[in-house]
Amino acid sequence: MQKVFIALVASFFIGSIAQAQDSTYYYTAFNSSDDTLKAKLNGLISNHIEFPYTSSSTDVWDILKDTDKDTLNANNVILIYSNRSVDAAQEYNSGSGWNREHVWAKSRGNFGNSKGAGTDVHHLRPCDISVNSSRNNRNFDNCVTCVDIIDNGFNTGSKRDASQWTFQPPANVKGDVARMIFYMVVRYEGSGGEPDLELTNTLQSNTSKLPLHATMTTLLDWHRQDPVSNWEKNRNLVIYNNYQQNRNPFIDYPEIAEYLFGDSIGMIWKPQSFVSIEEQIKSRVKLYPNPANNRTVIELMQIPEVMVLRNVNGQEILRLNPTDLRTEISTSELYAGIYIIEMVYNGFAIREKLIVNH
Repeated sequence: MQKVFIALVASFFIGSIAQAQDSTYYYTAFNSSDDTLKAKLNGLISNHIEFPYTSSSTDVWDILKDTDKDTLNANNVILIYSNRSVDAAQEYNSGSGWNREHVWAKSRGNFGNSKGAGTDVHHLRPCDISVNSSRNNRNFDNCVTCVDIIDNGFNTGSKRDASQWTFQPPANVKGDVARMIFYMVVRYEGSGGEPDLELTNTLQSNTSKLPLHATMTTLLDWHRQDPVSNWEKNRNLVIYNNYQQNRNPFIDYPEIAEYLFGDSIGMIWKPQSFVSIEEQIKSRVKLYPNPANNRTVIELMQIPEVMVLRNVNGQEILRLNPTDLRTEISTSELYAGIYIIEMVYNGFAIREKLIVNH
């Protein structure tokens, strides 16, 4: 029986994946599909830092003044559904200011303004009070019998339906709305007393408190028609860096919507950044000396989940879980010949050939 003696040697060799934050943040969700993809994304964006709805300390009012700041006037916020810039300091102001819109209507799941879904700023936006009232908890859908929504004398481009309980935002925020709704579906899966939010194509009544939001097919169309804007990207980054420390996957990787709700259901999500990471890891693996006599050293840029030594026929000789970026393998008791060192990462394996001479 062949024997291999392994020594893990501590080292100051430092490796890192040279990728943008969104790539490394989502790395463990790459190369998965369907419920597995949804579960992995949920694991990444759950357990965010929660803020109170109203408080003397940092609360939702304060965060929205930052996330939805008018880029042309830092003292103002931009109102969703109206695209109007208003004085941020007003807040509610006895009904004369602005208020906070739950894009996923808080009655749909009955979570109110409580920490968690009720205060998650990934779906909270500044809104005109009268427009917010018109939206109510209406389903999102294209109107049939359309009624214009007016804000301060101006036509907002938003519409409600006169006969169905639906609301249609203006074209430039349709995608924003869809991606916020998609985020809520992935983020809130019913664990720890949280609501289990889901999409449906069935219009929900105004009195329903079921954790369902419609209409899925329309929201997916809006997501496709209105691509991610720089505004959304910046908002996502501010929430992540300054407040909740979690991200909206549908802003970072819009195609995820297709894998969970659209045309790519059942397919493996493997974005280009995954391929890039794979190539970078492989390019940074160093194996020396090779050919080896008594030992060889493997230097890595990232610690693999497991490392396997195989013979030329693919048979496993030894399996180990390295804890350092530098691993030394004793080859003195190996037969002369060709071996394969396999390093397994999430969803792929990197293989290097090792030649042993005696």
